[in-house]
Amino acid sequence: MEQIRHSVESCLLGPCDQLPAIRSLAQELVISPNTVVKAYTELDREGVIDLRHGAGAFVAMREDLQGRDRQARAAAKLAKEFVDKLRRQGFSDAEVRRFIEAQLDLEPEMVR
Repeated sequence: MEQIRHSVESCLLGPCDQLPAIRSLAQELVISPNTVVKAYTELDREGVIDLRHGAGAFVAMREDLQGRDRQARAAAKLAKEFVDKLRRQGFSDAEVRRFIEAQLDLEPEMVR
């Protein structure tokens, strides 16, 4: 569920994109098809996806994500530029990851 939510919020999956079929996703993840059904049902209830009987599961059209695609592309570009700059300064990918994770772990009051 988290991977699907993340993919929708970061615009890797767009409105009306079809999700994998229940059986094929269950086989790919080596889990029970019932688990996929429960996850899809919960995502449908949350409004993240639309379940269409006989057609499958599709990313829902959500007004709160309109314009998000452009923002996501701009954010990805900034992140790439930041990572490239740190790499040019000789930092490893593991070090860059730790820098970013440390910033994300800061309390919101400390960031101000």
